[in-house]
Order: sequence, then structure tokens, then C-alpha cells
Amino acid sequence: METPAKFLKGNLFRHITVMSLTASVGLMAVFLVDFVDMVFISMLGKAELAAAIGYAGALLFFTSSFGIGMAIAAGALVAMALGAGDEELAKRRATNTLIFGVIFGAIFAFVVWLNLRPLAALLGASGETLDLAVSYLSIIIPSLPLLIFGMVGSAVLRAYGDARRAMMATVWGGLVNAVLDPILIFGLDLELTGAAIASVVARATIAWFGIMPLIRAHQALAKPNVTALRYDLKPVVAIAAPAILTQLATPLGQAFVTRSMAEFGEAAVAGMAIVGRMTPIAFGVLFALSGAIGPIIGQNHGAGNEDRVRESLRDAFIFTALVVVLVTLALYALRGPVVALFEADGITKDLVLLFCGPLALAFFFNGVIFVTNAAFNNLGHPFYSTWINWGRHTLGTVPLVLLGSAWFGAPGVLIGQAIGGVVFAVIAVVLVYRVVVVAKPDTVEAEPFARQARLFQLFHHRR
Repeated sequence: METPAKFLKGNLFRHITVMSLTASVGLMAVFLVDFVDMVFISMLGKAELAAAIGYAGALLFFTSSFGIGMAIAAGALVAMALGAGDEELAKRRATNTLIFGVIFGAIFAFVVWLNLRPLAALLGASGETLDLAVSYLSIIIPSLPLLIFGMVGSAVLRAYGDARRAMMATVWGGLVNAVLDPILIFGLDLELTGAAIASVVARATIAWFGIMPLIRAHQALAKPNVTALRYDLKPVVAIAAPAILTQLATPLGQAFVTRSMAEFGEAAVAGMAIVGRMTPIAFGVLFALSGAIGPIIGQNHGAGNEDRVRESLRDAFIFTALVVVLVTLALYALRGPVVALFEADGITKDLVLLFCGPLALAFFFNGVIFVTNAAFNNLGHPFYSTWINWGRHTLGTVPLVLLGSAWFGAPGVLIGQAIGGVVFAVIAVVLVYRVVVVAKPDTVEAEPFARQARLFQLFHHRR
């Protein structure tokens, strides 16, 4: 019988490329819809609507970070179990992470929903823009458990090496959103409300197509068990808690950037919002890389193949460099049409042009951080990811953004943010070198996960 741990053999660069490109199709389907949303809203000719999406995007990123953290935990635990040859453990970890994700996500969403207005105001939104942002968010935020369901399901599919079905979950969600957007925004004249309703339906679609393949194709879920839930809480939290903290650093750092940009007016915030929508489309492959490299590292580490873990990291860095160079060249060539698409002028145009050049090239360092964070999470060092991300979005953001904005105005905000990425990418590489290259396999702090797996097996046999 063929093992579900498919990354233990074969060319690693090919595995990385196939997993990243496949996963990026799904991610970019969702990101592309967000981009189209921005185009549609820009076509309405109301600056406050575009600015409202900019403020709302920062808060949505904040809530989505919770789901990303749970997905990281599911992917890491399931991949390691599969690499160790324990399919029963993999099924239970997948099931229990799904349950914990939905429960904790619902509580988190409820707390955020109750505080939408002060949170949006904290970002710098005011007046009609604040009202629009709160109205938009009040519809989307309660659907967070659906998004988490889909995220965790897709992460488990990737842990099994099923990149195609993981991709299709988000592709279907993106298609549903793309169809509903023009109908609701223009056809029914619902504007931001229509965009929000379309997003909720898309999240439900992602949840459905993220879970059903686990049940039908892989039989990857187990019957819920209270005792197993109680036992798995510790290993899930051991990865999910620092992973969530890691992910929360990004929207909090972005919140500071948004507030700093707000000082230069709604046109600057609108320009930043356009750049924010363009970034994941342009670099969707690298956003996907962080999820793709995790199962590859996790399976090989679970099987004790530390040489392949090191080779995976090397190939991932090479892949990142190639993608960034190609994307930057494409953006520079298309900078004129992009500006025309959004009818951008003034400071909005300046920010878009800045992105379609040096800022895009600097994204290499973000890609390096994505790869190292995935490595830390799958090698039992999740708090290294936490330190890197919080450092990058506090010490690497606040002082540099303040200096950049003082020296160069609105463009300086984005320049300062980019420089912080360079500094902490270097620190991340040094740390991952220490973990993967210098440390012997038996000293890597992933050993607790192996002990947990053995204890679970013992518990299971005693039952």
C-alpha cells in the first residue's frame, strides 16, 4: 500500500514548485476577487468606499490570522504523524484541530464583532468612512468559523500531499465570490453590503470544498472523542497558540501602517489599499509557499530525514528569489496599465508606482520570513516564528515607518515597512541555520511532538 507521506522521496525542488504553484491558484482565486472588489468599488467613484475597504482589510487580516494559526497547527501535526507512519494519529489530530478551530474562532469572532467601531476608529477611520467600514465588517466577521473550517481542511489536504483538492476549495470560493460581486454590488445596488454578502457565501463554499475531500477521498477524519479532544488540546495549543500570535503580529503591524498612512488623507489610504490588494495577487505563489513547504519539512522531519529538511529550505529560498525577480519585472512592465485601471492620480498613483518597482523586489525578504516561519512551526520551534514576526512588525515597523513618513511622506510609510523586512529576514535565516544546520537532529525541539505521538499511541492501545 502506498504511503500517504509522499514527500519522503522524489525531487524536493519539484515538490516545492508543484505544491506552491497549485496552492497559489487557489489563493490567488480569492485574492483576485478581493482585487476585483477594489476595482468595482473604485468604479463607484467614492473615495470613502475605497478607504473603508482599506480599514476593513486590516481588521479582516487580524481575524483571518486566527484561522491561519489553526491551519498551521493542523498541517504540522498531521504531516508529522503521516511521516512517522501513524495514520490513526493523523486522523485524530485533523478532527480535533477542526473542532478546536471552530469553537475558539467563534469566541474570537464574537469578541471582535462587539468591538468593531472602536477597533476601526483605532485604525484611523472616522465619519462616513468609519460607518461604512463597520457596516461591511459586521456582516463578514461572524463567518470566521466557516473560514477556519475551510482553512484547516485545506491544510490537512496539503499535509496529505493533495494540493489539487486544497486548491479547488479556494478556487470554488473565488468563483462564487466573483459571480456574486457584480450582481450584488451593481445589480442590486448594495455597494459594500453586496461585497460583504458575497464574501460570506464564498467562505461557506470554501468550508464545504475543504472538508468534503477529507471525508470522501482520504477518510482523514475520525469520530470525535471527548477523551481524545482533551488529550490533543495540549499539542494543538503548543503549535496553534504561538502560530496565532505569530500571525496576529502582521495585522497589528499593518494597523500601525494604516494609521500612519491615514495622516496623509483618504487618497493615501486608498493607494495603500490598492497596493494591499495587488500584493497577494502578484506574490500569491510565495504566500502559498509558506503552506506548501510545511508538509514537506514536517513529513521528512517526522521520518528523521534531516538532510532532506535542509535541502527543502535551500530549494525554497532559491524558488523565492526566482519568483520575486520574475514578478517584479512583470509589475514594472505593467505599471502604466495598472495605474490606468484604477484611474489613480496624485499620491494614490505615486504609491502604486512605488509598489511596481523597488517595493516588489524587496518582497524577497518577506518570502524568506514565510519559509523560515514554516520551518520553525514544523520543527517544533513555533515561538521562533512568533519572535521573528513580532520583531518584524514592531521594532522592524514602528520606528522605520515613523522615520520614513517624516522624510518621504506617504511613500516613506511603505519604504520604512519594507526595510524592516530586510532586517528580520536576515535574523530569521540565522535562526533557521542554527536549528536545521548546526543542531543535530536529536537536539531539535520537535522531539516533544514525537513523545506526544508515542503517548497517544500508548493511550490508544490501552483503550
